[in-house]
Amino acid sequence: MTGPAADGSDVLVTVPTYNERESLPRLVTRLHDTLPGLRILVVDDGSPDGTGALADTLAAADPRVRVHHHAPRAGLGAAYVDAFSLIVDGRCGGFAHDIGWIVQMDADGSHAPEELPRLLAAAADADVVLGSRYVPGGATAGWAWHRRLLSRAGNAYSRRALRLRLHDVTGGYRCFRRTALAELGMATVASEGYCFQVDVAFRVDRAGLRAREVPITFVEREHGLSKMSGAVVREALWRITSWAVRDRVRRRRARPARS
Repeated sequence: MTGPAADGSDVLVTVPTYNERESLPRLVTRLHDTLPGLRILVVDDGSPDGTGALADTLAAADPRVRVHHHAPRAGLGAAYVDAFSLIVDGRCGGFAHDIGWIVQMDADGSHAPEELPRLLAAAADADVVLGSRYVPGGATAGWAWHRRLLSRAGNAYSRRALRLRLHDVTGGYRCFRRTALAELGMATVASEGYCFQVDVAFRVDRAGLRAREVPITFVEREHGLSKMSGAVVREALWRITSWAVRDRVRRRRARPARS
């Protein structure tokens, strides 16, 4: 198996945005300083602060950047599903026709572009690579204790409820082989908030894809406000619990009857 090109020319980074006007230009610069050949698809969720218009300006000045204006405030999961469908189905025109790897990352600077080469190196013999805070060498920086507690508790509950072998199933810094992403049935993903990450990790596990985890340091955003809210947490709890119940029912029905 071969890995991505050294300059990232067969890599597309998908970046969902909502009110990221202050951080987006710096992120684009850092990505291209790290891997000059990679392409960036900005998926704006109708940001009222003008992020979408700014992204259009960046794209007009750089052919390596393109913008997809998503339905206003449809949510993180919906933005990713829309973007991934565009890429996998070949509806990005010539912008993505030769892409072999698709990366997802936050626009707020929490995911360091400088760590991307390590994820891509691991992708040479994997279908999916997860940037992980919860494997040896992984860390979070700048979080208050209650934010760390919420993240660890949500991750632990998700792993246990869904019987997942991955260590960080709630993180959003990931790299997919294009052919693997096509196997995950993204069109049926209904998660709107951050449980989208768990949903995809669950699908990766059940599909038997080759997954690797690479340690990363997640850094608290420098600008703007977190999108985490009580509604997001409730959606995640409800969906993950319902997936776990359905999965256990399916497993029991699949067991051979005792004679």
